Amino acid sequence: MRKRKRGIAFILLAGMLVFLGRTALPVTAANNLEESIKQKQSAISQAQAERKKLQSGLSDIKSMVAQLEKSKSNLQNYVLELDEKLAGLEEKIDELKGQITAKKEEVAQARQDLEQAEEVAENQYQEMKLRLKYMYETNPNGRYLDVLFSSGSFSDLLNQAEYIERLSSYDNRKLLEYKQNVEYMKLCRQMLEEEEAVLEEAEASLQKEQDSVNTLIAEKEKEIRAFQGDINNKAEAIAAYEAEIAEQNETIAALEKAVAADKAALAEQNRLKYDGGMFQMPCPGYTRISEQYGNRIHPILNTPQFHNGVDFAAPSGTPILAAYDGKVVAASYNGSMGNYVMIDHGDGLYTVYMHASKLYVSGGQTVAKGAQIAAVGSTGRSTGPHLHFSVRLNGSYVSPWNYLK
Repeated sequence: MRKRKRGIAFILLAGMLVFLGRTALPVTAANNLEESIKQKQSAISQAQAERKKLQSGLSDIKSMVAQLEKSKSNLQNYVLELDEKLAGLEEKIDELKGQITAKKEEVAQARQDLEQAEEVAENQYQEMKLRLKYMYETNPNGRYLDVLFSSGSFSDLLNQAEYIERLSSYDNRKLLEYKQNVEYMKLCRQMLEEEEAVLEEAEASLQKEQDSVNTLIAEKEKEIRAFQGDINNKAEAIAAYEAEIAEQNETIAALEKAVAADKAALAEQNRLKYDGGMFQMPCPGYTRISEQYGNRIHPILNTPQFHNGVDFAAPSGTPILAAYDGKVVAASYNGSMGNYVMIDHGDGLYTVYMHASKLYVSGGQTVAKGAQIAAVGSTGRSTGPHLHFSVRLNGSYVSPWNYLK
């Protein structure tokens, strides 16, 4: 009878051992880790594609300069085409800056994911070491059969077998978890390396695009100076300069006239009024004056000319701020002024901001003193990045220093 019981127990044990050998990670836990691994693999592929796109998307500055050569015979067309190319470069620079900001956040997240994955893997590794040490100390020969057959009854045998089954299932599950976490940790490390490579590529692309902007501005400065400095072109250059100023005056006067007509149609209480306050500097922090307001000898034409504003020397992209509260009359492009903004402050008082690389406001918009309205550039008839700031009162230019702090 005893032999028969042992035979039955052996058959049950053999069946349980087969079952234990097939034990796997529970579906929910396995799926979560597998999904995380798939997501990391997909993100790595996206980062690699992003880096390739950056490498192939750089502006061809040599091609741009070559195309502009065809327009040099007509300075006005040349300036217009060059400014269009500058606008495209500035837009690309803005995109790269946004991409760099986002990428820095992604790099920080990838680094955090890696640190967490390393911590989880290390904790699991230490737990498994303790588990193996415990199993060896409590059962150095791994004699689970002795444990089973030391049972006093068939009921005890089943209880012991169930206990061993649970231990084996737990160990198998933890081993599989550890393997998957190690794989996930490796992917996190690869993801961090890819994100850092994309960030480095984006920063290099940004520098190259900014260098391209500087190259185009230098080309324009060279051509304008060459044209105006050529003795054969001097009479033509003087005439062109005077026509340019006349065109500016005509454009601005027309805008003032339109505003005056609009104001005449408004009720007195709705009219914009200047309260007499002082203006703020339109380029805070950049107070070096490259050209003062008033009569002076033109630096290239070498003839007396009236300079209707103050030129503030500042790098491209420097914020241009509204000098005072007012309403934007125009935010547009002109072949001479480049990108410009004109603000009505009431009672016939206007400010004009010329040669911007970008405009951040539009006509009809109300702006407060100190609001950013544009960015310094070198568009229009400009020989380098600066802000040309003018003030007009009742249809005539007046010294900006009458209003600036």
